Amino acid sequence: MPIVLLVRHGQASFGAEDYDSLSDLGRRQAELAGHRLAAAGLRRPVAVHGSLRRQRDTASLALAAAGIGTTPRADERWDEYDHIDLVRRYASAQGAPEPTTSREFQVVLDAALTAWVEHGDAGGWPAFTGTVGDALRELVTGLDSGQDAVVFTSAGVIAAVCADLLGTGAPGLVALNRVAVNGAITKLAAGRSGLALLTFNEHSHLEGEDLTYR
Repeated sequence: MPIVLLVRHGQASFGAEDYDSLSDLGRRQAELAGHRLAAAGLRRPVAVHGSLRRQRDTASLALAAAGIGTTPRADERWDEYDHIDLVRRYASAQGAPEPTTSREFQVVLDAALTAWVEHGDAGGWPAFTGTVGDALRELVTGLDSGQDAVVFTSAGVIAAVCADLLGTGAPGLVALNRVAVNGAITKLAAGRSGLALLTFNEHSHLEGEDLTYR
């Protein structure tokens, strides 16, 4: 039974001019995730990452730390939605100032994400989840018997996959997204009856100051 591991990227640079670059802590989290991957017993793993820099750099650092020589391929379908723009537009629509701290940002993001999902316009959330679902199905279909995969992606993508598998709707999606840990690993199994969620957001390799959500 093929296993697919979804790895959230390390901490990005919140508040910096270039958000998409890993912070120093984010680089450490990526390496710690790699150490966890080394112990996962992956079989001839296929590695994929989105096109975002924080995803690509996490893949490079984690695979090196894991001693996995697989060359990862880029697939932009694993990219995160533009959560910064989503928050900015939602705050503007509500006549509220843009959040300046990570705590404030999370509160507005929860509300903005709920509104985005529930609005359901064709070019928004359905398109995003459809793209992610296509990427996942294509990845699983391409795996040989006894072969696993590891994907380096983002919290929104992982939450979307898990919410779909659990059938939770918008409230579950927002709850999953809120607790996603940087560098955490989510485990899926691809069986004859389809995909199953085995573990979500596993982060025992991250402790103390290494544990962040944003």
